[in-house]
Amino acid sequence: MKKLILAVLLISISLANAQVIIGDAVGTASNKTSVLLEFAAGQNKGIIVPYVRTLPTSPTPGTIILDATTATAARMKFYNGTAWQDLSGQDGNVTTALTSQPTGITETGKSIIGADTSPADGVLVLESTSKAMVLPTVTDVQNIPSPSPGMMVYVKGSTKLLAVYNGSKWSFWKP
Repeated sequence: MKKLILAVLLISISLANAQVIIGDAVGTASNKTSVLLEFAAGQNKGIIVPYVRTLPTSPTPGTIILDATTATAARMKFYNGTAWQDLSGQDGNVTTALTSQPTGITETGKSIIGADTSPADGVLVLESTSKAMVLPTVTDVQNIPSPSPGMMVYVKGSTKLLAVYNGSKWSFWKP
C-alpha cells in the first residue's frame, strides 16, 4: 500500500506545472498553462531591472537592464542576441538613485525559475521553452506613487502598453 501511495505521489509531482506568483495566490493571468512568473493584480507596483554601470560583455539574449554607464543619460535596454536595443528612447538621470547602490561588488549568485540549471548569466533567470513572465499590471503609470529607475509594468485597459521608467520619464511601447 505504501508503495502505491508513493508511486501515485511521484507521478502527480512529475505532472505538475510549476509556477511562481508574487504578491498573492491568484495573479493576473486567466490561463496559467504558459506562465512561469507573474505578479498580483492591483498593486500599482512594477518590476525593477538591474542597474549596470558597465554593459555585460557577453549578455544572454533576452537580457533587460537599466544602462547607467552614464548616470545622466540612463536608458532601459534589451539585448536581442546581436545588439543592445534602446527601450527608453530618451535619457534619464539616475545620479541620485546610484548613490544608494553598491559599487565594486561582483555578483556571483543567481536565482533560476523554471529549471534546475541555466547557462544564462543573470541575477534572476527565467528558463523555459514554453512559459513566459507576466509583468505587473497597472491601469495607469500615474497610479504608481514613486517609480524607481529601471521599473517595467504593463498598462492594461484600452491602451495596452509596455511601460519602462528610465529614472526621469516613462516610455511606452505599443504592440
